[in-house]
Amino acid sequence: MTDLHRLIRTIPDHPKPGILFRDITTLLADGPGFGRLIGILAERYRSERIAKVAGIEARGFIVGGALAERLGAGFIPIRKRGKLPAATIGHDYELEYGTDRVEIHRDALAPGERVLLVDDLIATGGTALAGHTLLANLGAVVVEACFVIDLPDLGGRARLERAGCPSFAVMTFPGH
Repeated sequence: MTDLHRLIRTIPDHPKPGILFRDITTLLADGPGFGRLIGILAERYRSERIAKVAGIEARGFIVGGALAERLGAGFIPIRKRGKLPAATIGHDYELEYGTDRVEIHRDALAPGERVLLVDDLIATGGTALAGHTLLANLGAVVVEACFVIDLPDLGGRARLERAGCPSFAVMTFPGH
């Protein structure tokens, strides 16, 4: 994964002082690197009979959409409040200072469908856990939650695992 690590740009003090922002847009801009990322994920899930890939807004749409196409699966967007046009269910989750909400269409999947949850990065795990909860509430079998980057010092993957959602990350970075 070293070659993919080098394609991640680190921006200090964004969005606030003390944060090291791990920017995947440099990886996405590199055609061979992006292809390698999707290839790694597709190989991991090729035999899992994934019916749908659910991507979390916004960078999870990019990775999840490409992966869904490669797996021959459908794609489900998990969006911020009020962005989806049809009937939705939502889940509120805690942020550092307040709450937020993600939503999914009520008819996004059939109960029992095997779904893969995808996002670009997992930090504290709040958004991913909310996405997992939405999928479970619709009756999905969540095969795994996968991420391009894990920031293990922030505990998000451990939090997902404690909630019963297996997870995988292509690469990890220390700190936050």
